[in-house]
Amino acid sequence: MSELSEARGLAEWVPVALAESAPLVTVVGDVILDGWWSGSIERFCREAPAPVVDVQRREYAPGGAANTAMNLAALGARVRLVGLVGNDDAGGRLRSLLDDAGVDTSALLATDGIRTTTKYRIIGGDQVMLRLDDRDGTPTAAAIAALAAAVPDALAGSAAVVVCDYGSGALETSVRKALATHIGEALTVVDAHDPRPWAELAPDIVTPNAQEAARLLNASFSGVRDRSGVVTERCGELFDATGAGAVVVTLDRDGTVLLSADGQGHRTWARPASEKQASGAGDTFVACLTAARAAGMPMTTSLDLAQAAADVVVGRPGTSVCSTADLTEYLGGLSAAALSLDELLRRVAEHRDQGRRIVLTNGCFDVLHRGHTRYLTQAKQLGDVLVVALNGDESVRRLKGADRPINGIADRAGVIASLSCVDFVTVFDTDTPVPLIEALRPDIYAKGGDYSSQMLEEAPVVERFGGVVRILDYVPEHSTTAVVEKIRTLPSAAS
Repeated sequence: MSELSEARGLAEWVPVALAESAPLVTVVGDVILDGWWSGSIERFCREAPAPVVDVQRREYAPGGAANTAMNLAALGARVRLVGLVGNDDAGGRLRSLLDDAGVDTSALLATDGIRTTTKYRIIGGDQVMLRLDDRDGTPTAAAIAALAAAVPDALAGSAAVVVCDYGSGALETSVRKALATHIGEALTVVDAHDPRPWAELAPDIVTPNAQEAARLLNASFSGVRDRSGVVTERCGELFDATGAGAVVVTLDRDGTVLLSADGQGHRTWARPASEKQASGAGDTFVACLTAARAAGMPMTTSLDLAQAAADVVVGRPGTSVCSTADLTEYLGGLSAAALSLDELLRRVAEHRDQGRRIVLTNGCFDVLHRGHTRYLTQAKQLGDVLVVALNGDESVRRLKGADRPINGIADRAGVIASLSCVDFVTVFDTDTPVPLIEALRPDIYAKGGDYSSQMLEEAPVVERFGGVVRILDYVPEHSTTAVVEKIRTLPSAAS
């Protein structure tokens, strides 16, 4: 737990440590069975101009709150699920899938008189042709009362509670009252189509998507390029509507933005993905964020980890989960992501051809801290593609002394590459990045606020090629030197 509480960047050990911490999380919400039926299309039907899909494969997966529970279990959490299903084949199939994944379904109540909500995607070739939603209206008063009665036992001892309210009507007043009464000190996360009814819980985190945030603001994001800027400017309205300590707005391809009542902000950026049939990445994000926070990870690191988990599943077809092994492999792949200069120039040229602005920054980034992540997030927001150039180990020794770096270049590159705001990482061994700047010719060159453009040898080189130098905020209380000196003065360091 203490190791995770100090995690300021992502590395392969983080998902493993998270699984070992095994926080107990209760998920309360609307459960769904997702069906993915796929086949070939070779003809059209005679009755209408509609393709005929010859179904060759039927696959099922838990969806909605059940998908959140599955993702939590896959990441090593101990999970209890509270929800309603019908006494039908779909309900039995859903329970079986959850039981096989290790989810505690003792509070998944099978009720007569309702059907288990099921969503069938019909796929022809590689294209979703149709979705069929099979669901009842509002559950009976007796079913809702039974659900409320199951809440106290399900919450006992939980480190976190996730509320997944998709508007079925199951989570009515009596259920909210039971949660408010018994939630105690548990971390409370609300993932709801409309978070306003849940404001009475004073949730720690709410996670509206862009459409849900727009409804809360009585606004439209149609044609808005900077959606994160809009929600940041109007964050007070989101706090008033949700009663939350933190609002994390998920912006699909644009990642997420954290709005915190204490003024702490953070952005994540989604990695590009081509899979068109993926479903449930938002559930994965919420599950990973909840597990990480329940295990004591800092908020910004938890968000980066959750974004990485979402990136894993958005590249897969169907409704899937991100496991500890998946996340470890993904982060491990990033650790080898430092590009040679030739490869960097090739990839940057592709982005430049599409009109994207290239931002370059550089540094040692030896012991990552909040000042670094804040600075890199600001650098990303200056353009479209962020390149981080790391001083090689020999270069760091020349600059910082024989006892530096604390972390070798492979570790430093892996941690920096895992940040969602970073697009490319490269390494240079010269004392200044001037040769790299001459080759890359960035549109924007960013440095921290402990520099000025006059101090930078690099400034005239950047400007010679038509670029601009930007000086960003400096966070003096979070310098690497201060962190290293603090570590060295700890009692264990002297023994």
